[in-house]
Amino acid sequence: MLLPYLHEHFVEAGVDEAGRGCYAGPVFAAAVILPPNFHHPLLNDSKKLSEKNRDILKPIIEQQSIAFAVASVDNNDIDAINILQASYKAMHLAIAKLNTTPHFLLIDGNRFKPYPLIKHECIVKGDGKYAAIAAASILAKTYRDAYMNQLHFQHPEYDWQRNKGYGTATHRHAIALHGLTPYHRKSFNIMPT
Repeated sequence: MLLPYLHEHFVEAGVDEAGRGCYAGPVFAAAVILPPNFHHPLLNDSKKLSEKNRDILKPIIEQQSIAFAVASVDNNDIDAINILQASYKAMHLAIAKLNTTPHFLLIDGNRFKPYPLIKHECIVKGDGKYAAIAAASILAKTYRDAYMNQLHFQHPEYDWQRNKGYGTATHRHAIALHGLTPYHRKSFNIMPT
C-alpha cells in the first residue's frame, strides 16, 4: 500500500526520473502533487507495471493531480554535464514548471541537488513507497517512452520502439553495425572497441 504523504500538513510533490541508464535519448523527470485522498488500485512503481497499465494511469494522474510537470535534458547536455547532474537538472526543470509550488519534495533515490527554497527528502525505492513518487515515475516513463517511439522512426535499425534506448543486445549490435546517431550518449563509451 503506497503512502499518501510524508508530512500530513505540507503540499508535497513526488519527483522521479526515467532513462538514466540508457545509451540514447534524453533523461526525463516528472514532478507530481496528488490530492491527499488520491487512490488508484493500479498505482505503483512504473517499473513494476506493464506498459498497458502505465498508459491507463497516465491520463488519470494528469486529470486528478493538483499539479504535474514533465521535463527532459537531452543527450548533448548529458554528455556535457554527466548523467547524474543531468538527472538533477531535469528534476529541477520539472519542479519549476509546476503551477502550484510545493512545500516539500519527495525525491526517489538516495541523492539530490537541493532545489532553492524547498526542503526535500530522498527516499530509496520511493516509487514503491509514496503515491506521488509512483505517479511521477509513471509520467517520466510514459513521456520518455513516447519520445523514444518518435525517434525510432528516424533510426529504426536501433529498435528504440522496443528497447527505448537501453543497452539491449539488439541495440548494442546495431551500434556495432551502424555506429552512433546524434541521439546517442557519447560519454557512456558505448562504441565497441
